[in-house]
Parts: sequence; C-alpha cells; structure tokens
Amino acid sequence: MPEMPEVQGLVDFLREKLLPPGAPPAVISDVEVLSFAVLKTADVPLDEVKSAPVSGVERRGKFIVLSAGGVHLVMHLAKAGWLRWSDALKPGRLRPGKGSMALRVRFAPGAGVPGDKTSNDGGAEPGFDLTEAGTKKSLAVYLVRDPSDVPGIARLGPEAFDVDFETFAGLVAGHRGQIKGLLRDQSVIAGVGNAYSDEILHAAHLSPFATAAKLKPEEVSRLFEALRAVLESANANASGRPAAELKDSKRRAMRVHGRTGELCPVCGDTVREVSFADSSLQYCPTCQTGGKLLADRRLSRLLK
Repeated sequence: MPEMPEVQGLVDFLREKLLPPGAPPAVISDVEVLSFAVLKTADVPLDEVKSAPVSGVERRGKFIVLSAGGVHLVMHLAKAGWLRWSDALKPGRLRPGKGSMALRVRFAPGAGVPGDKTSNDGGAEPGFDLTEAGTKKSLAVYLVRDPSDVPGIARLGPEAFDVDFETFAGLVAGHRGQIKGLLRDQSVIAGVGNAYSDEILHAAHLSPFATAAKLKPEEVSRLFEALRAVLESANANASGRPAAELKDSKRRAMRVHGRTGELCPVCGDTVREVSFADSSLQYCPTCQTGGKLLADRRLSRLLK
C-alpha cells in the first residue's frame, strides 16, 4: 500500500508536471471512469473539471488531492492501487472493463507539462491512469467541492511530522490496543500504514503486539524518534523520483517489511512473519521480542 512517503512523492511528481514554475498550469481535458466502483461520489458532475486549469496538488494523509475549476479530485490508492503517468496517451477513449484500469485523466497537450515533445504540433495528450492489481477493488476516487467532504479525510488525525513528543506520548498512553494498531490508525496519526509501521517498530526495538498504554517512558521516546527517523529517510528516498520508480525504491529500502526469511540487517537473525486474513507483518525476534516468536494467527500472543 502506498503510504505517506510514496504518496508525497507522487504529489511532488504531479506538481512538477502540472504546475511547473514559470509556465501555465495544465488543463484537464477529460476524465474517464473505467471502473464504475471507483467513483464514490455523484454530487459533483465530472464535467466541472473538464477544461479546467489545475490549481493545486497536495497530500492529505494517504490521499492525493488534485484541484481544478473550484472542485477537488481526491484519490486514495488503497492496498494495490497506483498512479501511472504518460507524456503521450494514445488517442481515443477506453472501454470500461474488468482489468486493472480504474480511471484516466487527460490534460491538454503541453499545457504546463514539461517533457511533452508533441505539444507544439497538437499531438497526443499527457495524463495519468489509476490502476489496481488483484480482484479486491478498494481504490477510491471522490469529486468534491471541499476535501473534508471525503469521509476518510474528515477522520484524519494530525500528520506524523506535526505531532510533538508530548502529544505523541499522550496518544500512546491513551490507546488501549497494540502499538502497531496505533501507528496504522489514520484517525490517530495520518500517513503511516502496514509497511512503515513494521519499519518503525523494528527501529524502536518494540514488539508489534506490545500494548501501547503499557510502554515505558524510554520505549515511548524510542518509538517517537524511530517514527521521525524512518519517515524522514523514506521521504528523502522518494523525493525527486519519477512515479514509475517509487514502488521499487520503497521495497529496496525496507529492512524487515516484505523480507520474511531474510536476515535482519541489524543482528543477522531471520525475519519472521505473522499472517492475517488480508495482510501480514514482519519483525525480527532478536531486535523486537527478546528472541521469542509470535504466533502466526490473528489474536497472536508470544509463544511460551
């Protein structure tokens, strides 16, 4: 799932393409809905963004907000979604189908879009596609007059970098569940998901199943520092990369997430996994659980 660093990378990439300094903004020429389930709103017609110049591209948590014509196209890539840019889309509308394509946004040729070498002679339009792998379709797009009209945005907690230590310590102390659940809860801290919560907990030397409210003060301090350090490193890794490179660069930077069976780069122990119905987590027993293995079931407890 794309999380805050990758979504910020996509936002920066789109901003560079659509709002280049010293050039006119890109103008939306068309929005094609290719999966009827992807569009979650009906109050604002799609025609309101057609022929509208882009006025902003920003991130809210793990949401991308593309503003044009006084309305906002809000996109959440969910678990298996992605944004694929093209400087020259093929002409002609696509047929809605059952494949990976969910949405296509076209822009007028060359309008503020660097790299479009065909723009001067009225050539192909640049734009992007939203795609989603797998059979479970969760990617969501909203067309709204105010981003806060999107339920997921209205529920967002503060951004990770906007939380100071005292606030963070209060959030941890008041959370009754496991610490991994707190890190993933978008209403508590916005932007962190399954992958970076694994990385943060590994860096903090904490079990993913540790009870948040029972953490010692020094453990809370380590967790806060790990949250900042991991996300700062991930943001730096994503910064300036084309959209096509962001997923691979994220995978390469992971120390434990997605590395089941590999050696922990810190201690050399084998990275282990706990699987759930629709997700999994990875951890290092030596670094995080005192060498004990976590039971591989949803209500895991440390094995005796």
